[in-house]
Amino acid sequence: MEVETGTFMVQLLKIMWINILLSGDNAVVIALACRGLPADQRKWGIILGAGVAIVLRILFTGIVATLMNLPWLKLIGALLLFWIAVQLLVENTDENDIKESHTIWGAVRVVAIADLVMSLDNVVAIAAAAGGNWTLIIIGLGISIPLIVFGAQLVILMLERWPWLVWIGAALLGWVAGELIVDEQALQGFFKGWNQAVVHYGIPAIGAAIVVAIGYALKMRHKEEPGATA
Repeated sequence: MEVETGTFMVQLLKIMWINILLSGDNAVVIALACRGLPADQRKWGIILGAGVAIVLRILFTGIVATLMNLPWLKLIGALLLFWIAVQLLVENTDENDIKESHTIWGAVRVVAIADLVMSLDNVVAIAAAAGGNWTLIIIGLGISIPLIVFGAQLVILMLERWPWLVWIGAALLGWVAGELIVDEQALQGFFKGWNQAVVHYGIPAIGAAIVVAIGYALKMRHKEEPGATA
């Protein structure tokens, strides 16, 4: 499927931003898995671990993107994306229970397994944003995963300094969820006769607004709970 250059770049940036937002913990996993290696081997452990993670993530994402062509799976994926987006706003995950390894290949094995287990949210979001385009999947993940691994501290500092970036990312996931609903083949009859601008832009915009509204409401409720910290 041919994609215009401008559209391709927008989709590529969308995939990279989603992956960076959802993969902060994956960089931590690589660091924890490699912390037991000798200093001269740690760099290679990180490089090989990231390389294996990229290959497995591309394959996993491609499989999910293919499965999304089945009836109703895009709608299911959209609902899952809404949940992922809200969780991004209201929860902080903790991945400290990662065993260190004292050999390079042991560390690579730990990284590969942990990355697959932790990456369902990334895979669903990226498969949805790519729309089944393997070129987008490969380039987007190939660029963003090394950025995450080697620039983890920079990403963390950016999100701490400008927390609104997380809200933009969550809204983007809501937008992608709306696009999935619009693309669901089983719903095409329902959308027949609708204004196409409303369908293709209005529904994704509503999806983004829903995520932000629910995330804000849950954060406010959390702050009001006894013993909660801001």
